[in-house]
Amino acid sequence: MAKEDKDEVSEVQPNQGKKKGSALKWIAIIGVVLMVLAAAGAGGWYYFDKASKKASTPAPSIGTLWPMDPFVVNLAESNGERYLKLVVQLEVSDPLCVQELDQLKPKLRDNVLDLLSVKSFNELMELAGKQKLREEMAMRLNAYLTRGKINKVYFTEFVIQ
Repeated sequence: MAKEDKDEVSEVQPNQGKKKGSALKWIAIIGVVLMVLAAAGAGGWYYFDKASKKASTPAPSIGTLWPMDPFVVNLAESNGERYLKLVVQLEVSDPLCVQELDQLKPKLRDNVLDLLSVKSFNELMELAGKQKLREEMAMRLNAYLTRGKINKVYFTEFVIQ
């Protein structure tokens, strides 16, 4: 009988070892699945949270635009052979600034004509030269304004012939 008890005990222990091993496998599998689901949920939340923030931020708007009449000027160092036709629009910071610009229009045009007439063909053909012209125009014209300021200068036509 003692031998039978040992046989029964030895039979019971291998089954318990297999049950413990298979239970540990299932716990590990469930743990890995839960971690993968948690990572996917966190990734989805992060992605959709970023997308909603992008949708909620408003696009930068252009301020009030004030168009100037076209300029036609002979370029410097060209002996009257080359001229520039330029149409400009000014972006202003304050809509009330438009009234002030309308009142100062003759002074502003005179200042821009003085600036354009000293520019040469070589200066204006480069992108850097056009950008410098924009900056100079904004700086000169801002000196006249008291209510607002000119944020940007847009060239809507730029023809050199």
